[in-house]
Amino acid sequence: MATTQECRGALDRLSDNLAKADGDVRSAAALDRSLSCHITDLDVTFTGRMENGRIEVTDTTQGPPREKAQIRLAMAGDDLVAMVGGSLNFAKAWASGRVRLEAGFRDLLRLRTLL
Repeated sequence: MATTQECRGALDRLSDNLAKADGDVRSAAALDRSLSCHITDLDVTFTGRMENGRIEVTDTTQGPPREKAQIRLAMAGDDLVAMVGGSLNFAKAWASGRVRLEAGFRDLLRLRTLL
């Protein structure tokens, strides 16, 4: 099982990957939205913002998200680490229910480029 530190590291790597992206991916990542990522098996939530093509984590709390972010993710820690590492396809994990993504309709349309 992935640790809280490994999950935070995966989010930092994802942020770095988004910042280095080009074209449609860079455009999709350029949203300015609040973000939460609930790691279900650890019952930890990372909160912050997606802005300027990066994910800025500002807080880590125990339990589910305290406030409703504009973009909400939920998954097991191992799945987060595997997705960022490239061994788990986000679209397949989302379709199978291993990953939950909730956002407004327009945001989902833009984020689909990242899938």
